[in-house]
Amino acid sequence: MPSAARIPTAVPAKTVGADVVVLGADGTPLADTDVVVEQTAHAFGFGNIGFDFLPLVGGPAPEGVEDVEAFGTASSLDLDTLADAWLGLFNQVTLPFYWGRYEPRRGEPDRERLRRTAQWFADRGVTVKGHPLLWHTITPSWLEGLPLDEVEQLQRERSRGLTAEFAGLIDVWDAINEAVIMPVFENGANRITDLARDRGRIATVRLAFEEARAGNPSATLLINDFDLGSAYECLIEGLLEAGVRIDAIGLQTHMHQGYRGEEWTTAMLDRFARYGLPLHMTETTIVSGHLMPPEIDDLNDYRIPDWPSTPEGEARQADELVRHYRTLVGHPSVRVINAWGITDEGAWLGAPVGVLRKDGSRKPSYDALHGLIKGEWWLAPTTVRTDAGGRLRLEGFEGGYRVSAGSATGELRLDPARPAPSVRLG
Repeated sequence: MPSAARIPTAVPAKTVGADVVVLGADGTPLADTDVVVEQTAHAFGFGNIGFDFLPLVGGPAPEGVEDVEAFGTASSLDLDTLADAWLGLFNQVTLPFYWGRYEPRRGEPDRERLRRTAQWFADRGVTVKGHPLLWHTITPSWLEGLPLDEVEQLQRERSRGLTAEFAGLIDVWDAINEAVIMPVFENGANRITDLARDRGRIATVRLAFEEARAGNPSATLLINDFDLGSAYECLIEGLLEAGVRIDAIGLQTHMHQGYRGEEWTTAMLDRFARYGLPLHMTETTIVSGHLMPPEIDDLNDYRIPDWPSTPEGEARQADELVRHYRTLVGHPSVRVINAWGITDEGAWLGAPVGVLRKDGSRKPSYDALHGLIKGEWWLAPTTVRTDAGGRLRLEGFEGGYRVSAGSATGELRLDPARPAPSVRLG
């Protein structure tokens, strides 16, 4: 048997094993040779929002954006602090394309600031996702009073235009956000709700996906929702029966009222996994302070002046995040976990949901996640010896690996859909 490089505690659902043949520069097997194997990238998406980076990387907000309801504004933290913490954990970023923030004045989109920020992440090997193309909240005020046919045409142009403009840089998008409640939304009149009510859910979702795909046929397009009950299931079933192509199902788990537990999470994942589509946990939060009262029905209704992080809450958050990530990563259908905020400053609803405190210091949850993502689920440089045929056994998380012998190196990917790889060192 060849020598083995493995992660003993890797989650089975994301672990791949392969007999790798190590070749020299001349293409012959390197027999009985010590080589160093190390992981370079995860195929699994460990994500977070990057809203805080917009002013730090993209530049100052254009006039009018500051007047739109927003979050993710850690204005007192510097780029070095944020970047070091963010890149130390995550490999996928979600950037904000809320229509009211992106185009507060008609015909004047915030294009270049978003492009600069997206490019900054892409240059560092991060997959960039745009959120959302179609949503009934944070809509531009200039939509009000327009005829529905014009609103529809503008939305079509937006969905198609954004995916086309950012193709190659942003190839993952929430095509539509919260379609279940969209046509019956009552918390603020807007023309997107009016459009969805008039056209119906399936037609509205079809519009979102078809226009986005027309702009970038290679994009990964999600439907995304906080409603994790039968209404969302029925909508997905109706869409699939109607022939709407969905690439992945987005599931929000904002747990401001407390961690829902492994049993609930697994049962929920199993319900949505039956559609045979990848599951993306798009908006995940667990608080490190007091819990929101259970009688609050709409999380947006809980607004308090200060929601502090506490030592007891931080210990609880670290424990619950580890349990939650283990459950999600261990499920075969889950491909992405996206946290909804890295720092408490400027967090959604002011909740202490970050893994950094407001001053940028790291909570226990940061170290706990690091111990999983770059510890248990990561292969550090490991020396192994090839056998007489130049083979070694590599077991680890799906993703990229480097093999080195002296100054010669080669790259390979562990992928369950591909045959056992070989790697040529040069």
